[in-house]
Formats: sequence, C-alpha cells, structure tokens
Amino acid sequence: MSDRLRVPKLTGADVELGNFIEGDPRAASTAPVAARLVIAAIRARLGLAPPAGTTLDGGKNPHDHDRVFLGTLNSGCYYIDADHAEGCLPETLSAWDHVAWWQAMLRIAQRARDDVNAMLPTGQVLQLLADNSDGVVSYGAHLNVLVSRPTWEDIAHRKAHHAAFLAAFQVSSIVITGAGKVGADNSAAAVHFQLAQRADWFESMTGPQTTYHRPLVNTRDEPLCGRGTRATPARARLHCIFFDTTLSQVATLLRVGMMQLVLAMMEGGHIDVALTLDDPLGAVRAWSHDVTLTATARGMDGQELTALEMQRRFWEMAQRFVASGEAAEIVPRAEELVALWDETLCLLERRDWAALARRLDWVLKLGCIERALASDPSLAWDSPEVRLLAHQYASLDVERGLYWHFARAGLLDEVATEEQVRHAVSHPPTDTRAHLRGQLQRRFGHAVERVDWDHIVVRLSDRDGTTSSWRVDLPDPLDNGCAALARSAAPHGDIASLLQELGAVREAPAVAVKWRVAPGDVARIVAAVAGEIDHGDY
Repeated sequence: MSDRLRVPKLTGADVELGNFIEGDPRAASTAPVAARLVIAAIRARLGLAPPAGTTLDGGKNPHDHDRVFLGTLNSGCYYIDADHAEGCLPETLSAWDHVAWWQAMLRIAQRARDDVNAMLPTGQVLQLLADNSDGVVSYGAHLNVLVSRPTWEDIAHRKAHHAAFLAAFQVSSIVITGAGKVGADNSAAAVHFQLAQRADWFESMTGPQTTYHRPLVNTRDEPLCGRGTRATPARARLHCIFFDTTLSQVATLLRVGMMQLVLAMMEGGHIDVALTLDDPLGAVRAWSHDVTLTATARGMDGQELTALEMQRRFWEMAQRFVASGEAAEIVPRAEELVALWDETLCLLERRDWAALARRLDWVLKLGCIERALASDPSLAWDSPEVRLLAHQYASLDVERGLYWHFARAGLLDEVATEEQVRHAVSHPPTDTRAHLRGQLQRRFGHAVERVDWDHIVVRLSDRDGTTSSWRVDLPDPLDNGCAALARSAAPHGDIASLLQELGAVREAPAVAVKWRVAPGDVARIVAAVAGEIDHGDY
C-alpha cells in the first residue's frame, strides 16, 4: 500500500447544452436568447428574481453570467457560458450518484424548456441538445475530479510522463465514452461518422485554455477546495475538458468511474510509461475516425496498438490496483466498476453491436443512421436528413429525441432508477459539500447574497437595525456539514449559533477607490509598461 497522499475521488461536472429557437426568423443565431430564456425559466420555477444589475443583454463575463445555484433543489447550478445554457452537477462521490444527478440536471433543463415553449409564439420552439458541436464550434462537457495537490502538480507541471499517461487513457477511452458524430470538424479529414464529437478539436497536449488550441490535459488551477493547511493537506481539482456529453447511463458511469480509477492509480504511484503514445493528438483523430476499431497508433515503446487494445491494458492495471485493496475508500464500488469496464471491453472485442447499443451512445447513434440509410436509398451520409437524425438523438425533447424513445421502450441499460432521478432533482447528495451548501441556501433563503461552490455570503440584520454580510467558507468538498448543522440544531435553531459553528466571518463593507492620474503621469505609465524607463522609479 502506497504511503502517498490519497483522497477520495469526488467528482463534479459542468456541461454546456446546444440551444436555439426553431422557427425564429429574427436573427442568424438565436442561441443568446435561447440560453437566457432557459435560465429565466429555471429562476421562475425557483421563485427567484433576475440577478441584480443584469439585463436581457446578459452579464459582464460572456463565459459566466446569470448564474443560479439550485439550493432549494439539488445544490447544482445553471448559468450561461458563451451563449449556451450550462448545467453544473453537485459534488458526488460515486459514479452511480454522478449518473443520477446528471439525469436530474437534464430533467431540470427539460422542464425549463417546456416552460419556455408554453410562452413562445406559435411556430417557435426552444430546442436543447446534449451534444458538443454544431458543426462550427465545439462546446464542452467538463469533468472535475478531486486529487491531491502533489498529484495535480505532477500532471500539470512536474512530470511530463504523468500527463502523457493520462492523455493516453483519455484518448483510447473514446471507444466507450464517445457520443458519436456525423462528419468531421475543425478542418479534419473528411469522414462519414466518428466515435467522438470532441476529437477533432484538440490541438495541444497540456494547457489551461478551454476554448481555443484545446489541450488533451487541461491544467487550469481553480481548486475550489482550499489550498490546504498544516492540519489539512492541500487538494486540487483536475478539470478535464476531453470527454463528450453522453446520454447513455452506462457510458456516463464508465466515463466517470474509469477516470476515478486511473487518477487513483496515478495518485498511488502506479504509472506505466509504456502506456503512453508517441503522438496522442494524431491518435485521437485516427481512432475517432475509425468505427471498425482497427486503426492503430504507436506507443512510446514502438508497438502499434488499437484504442481497444490500449484500453484493455489500462483495465489490467486497474484490475490489479483494485484487487490490491488500494481503491478502498478512494473509489466507491471499485470492484463493480472494473467488472463493468471489463464486460464492455469484451463486448467491443466481440463486436457485439446489439448489446453495445444498449450502453454506448456512439454505437446506438450509428445504428440508427445506418438503418435510415438502408431503408431510404435517396439518403447519403452528407444528406441534411442524416445530420438532423444525429441531432435528434441528442435532443432533450422527450417526444422527439431518439435517446428518450429508446429509453421509454426499455432498450437501454440503466444504472439510475426513476425514483433515484426524481430524488436527485430536488435533493443534493448527502455525503458531500453539496448537502451543506443546499441546507444553507434553504436555511437563509432570500438573505443569501452570493453563492459559489466553496463559500456562501448571507446578509443579516444586526441588533442595532443595520445589516451585515457574513461569509461562510466551505473549503472541504468532502464535508457534508452534518456535524455542524446538528450542533446548531439547524435548520430550526439559532442563526447566530449556526454561523459560529461554521466559522462565519463578517465581511468588511466595500470601499470605492477613485484613482487620480495627472496628465503627465499617463505618459510615464505607458513608458513603464513599454519598458522604456527604470521601474525602480515607482
């Protein structure tokens, strides 16, 4: 057993949805209006007014505005990112819970869609798609995983082979995690159909960026889990931008669970440099563009491997890791995960497409399109109807969406029951920070000024009739707050005792600072920036 710092592989996700208004002739792109309508409908269901200072033109940050935390529901949130409604899951510990709360977040979006469509003019319909590309731009389905700070530093900065190992796992995983796509994107070679929607958009190995020159391994350092103290070792949040948005419950479960296992192995010091690729960026396109699963890529050991063969080697490592007991208390239900991973790989090795269609999005989508092509000789891969069929698979319209049709017919393997999904719509997970954040929002209601993943600010009346803002930091995503809530007898106890238990700090009033710059100083400032004078003068 390794003595390295290891932490439970808690996960979260932030997933952009495709959104547009069908039948609206007023604008070339209806995405901005569509996204705002979705958020407005969610707010209306929660009884919340629009955020202060915002208008229908959106907020100040085009990548993060109109954010609404679902404290009275499941402690997730929705906001607008670059004209897309984006749903963020509450923190979960098990991959099974991740699936349930992902399905719940989709259901919240579906209800908002229905509310909007009830008010739109006749002939106009708000459409939401769980996909990653509209043929022009790509938008993300980001998976966040809790890791130790040393593990994150090794991946992001210190050890190139750690990033290469993780990249090889992600790239080869598309045989399971791909959502399937008609055609190519981003000037990639033409192809009828490919496994992954994001594959053509990756252009670098590592980096913090998410919307351009996208890296296979993202190194954005936004922990949202504290920086650590002597008593509490530092943790980090690995922000993975690689994966597709999956609707299949089994594909989603494996996407999350396999990532948990691989990161847990890396955290324990289990890395095989032979399981790295000579050209991972070339490999992801080659493997994605080959639905026969026979394309190969060269490993750093010189051996040519298919994506399926590389996945089998990662599974063998994971199986040994779990059998050793090292995954205990780090990855929930690890034995079940490796068993399901193995079973799915076996189905892929046998090319059992009928069984795979029940659990993998790309297989089911490809089968739908191939049946349509076979039934109508006038159709071809470049027919608009074929692309429409692919989009229809991802539609959140429960009546027209192909995925929901197969789900209702009992043709898909599911891991979250209807009862679990309904529960996840209106309740946060009970074993993570999401529980405490949700309880605080319910407890303080309209007194809540600001909410973020790792803190909440409430404004309360003082005894002298004035009001003060109190900040409660929530640095530990593994702390569900039950102990503090119980000690303060929340939610019906004294507010002061609750704030004391949670270590709330009174925020200082904001002070406006006015800068006065003399005309002559402007030239000096510009010169300093240009490096033309000695900075020591300042």
